[in-house]
Amino acid sequence: MTDRLSIFPARPFKAWFAPKRVLVNVLMFLYCVGLFLGFDFLYSAFTMGQERDHAARIANSIYDHGLAANFDGYDVWGEARYPLFTNSLGFKDGSVHEVPLKSNHRRILLVGDSFTEAIGIPYEKTFFGLLNQAGEARDPKVEFLDAGVASYSPSIYYRKVKYLLDLGLQFDEVVLLSDSSDVEDEATSYFCIDDDPQYQKFCTLPPGTYPPASPLKHDFFIDHFVVTNRVRITAKRWVQSMLGNRRRAIEHDHDRIGWTTPNPDPARYEPLGVEGGIARSVQNMTRLSDLLKSRGIPLTIVVYPWAQQIAQNDRDSRQVRIWRDFCPTRCKAFINLFPPYFAVADRDVDWYEHLYILGDDHFSVAGNRMLYEELAKRLLP
Repeated sequence: MTDRLSIFPARPFKAWFAPKRVLVNVLMFLYCVGLFLGFDFLYSAFTMGQERDHAARIANSIYDHGLAANFDGYDVWGEARYPLFTNSLGFKDGSVHEVPLKSNHRRILLVGDSFTEAIGIPYEKTFFGLLNQAGEARDPKVEFLDAGVASYSPSIYYRKVKYLLDLGLQFDEVVLLSDSSDVEDEATSYFCIDDDPQYQKFCTLPPGTYPPASPLKHDFFIDHFVVTNRVRITAKRWVQSMLGNRRRAIEHDHDRIGWTTPNPDPARYEPLGVEGGIARSVQNMTRLSDLLKSRGIPLTIVVYPWAQQIAQNDRDSRQVRIWRDFCPTRCKAFINLFPPYFAVADRDVDWYEHLYILGDDHFSVAGNRMLYEELAKRLLP
């Protein structure tokens, strides 16, 4: 038998680190990296979509801001770039298409903020995309329209639903997903679109400028090196998961849920303060319920927990109590999703990594699926 070592003689250790060989290896590595980045750049350029021409997020003089109609492209949330399509009404959807103002099927309008928009998640993996798919399969069919957009709050919920009704859009029910950030938004912004003179006096910026109509700024690296960025995010989230640093942070993070905690930071709620933000929230939700009642359209309010509320064991949150007390005389139903999410957290030590986008506060794909399953029980019995 031929000696294997005689065929493949071992190289001296120093030979591997000879200057010439090191230079060749470095140049080969850089060449491969350059090819990868070049192909990534070309792929990213060909998949840029409409964002080359106009932004997905636009200002609106009536309800402050929304999504551009018939958008076909990509949007950026945090460090992630994801496909975004809107229909003729400017609602996030599975494709660009015309939505008739009237429908022969039962139609449910979803309203809310970034959780309802399911920001950062492609349509087919969002809770409302799954609801629409399930509704389409039913006989008779049920259609879901998602009017939710990042940074919405009760002032905009009322103004946008009124705008849609005045436009002639017909729907059979409104399901409003009330977010824990709503009170801060009502305490600090959207004064220019409020009909109440006591809030108009705080109007200093025109609609669509605060919060910005386009809060999701595009980054050259994220837009032009999609695959590389995806690899980077995957590696980063793996490291974050291993270290558990984000989990520890949310246990002490009171920022956007501060008003539900014993000692909120007053500076975050100027000029109205926490109680003023709550009062204005209830006032605008009352306007909305009265408007819908006058049209014979039932209102359902849904509440769900942020990761911070689960981490801080805020099971009977003030967010829950306010809308639970509001609904008996003004809603068709009140859906409290705090218990189901807390139940998952009680039995899953990695609940944050599973239900929420790592390094973020919004629901992940799994969190969206759970939201779909819980809402389907109530809306598609």
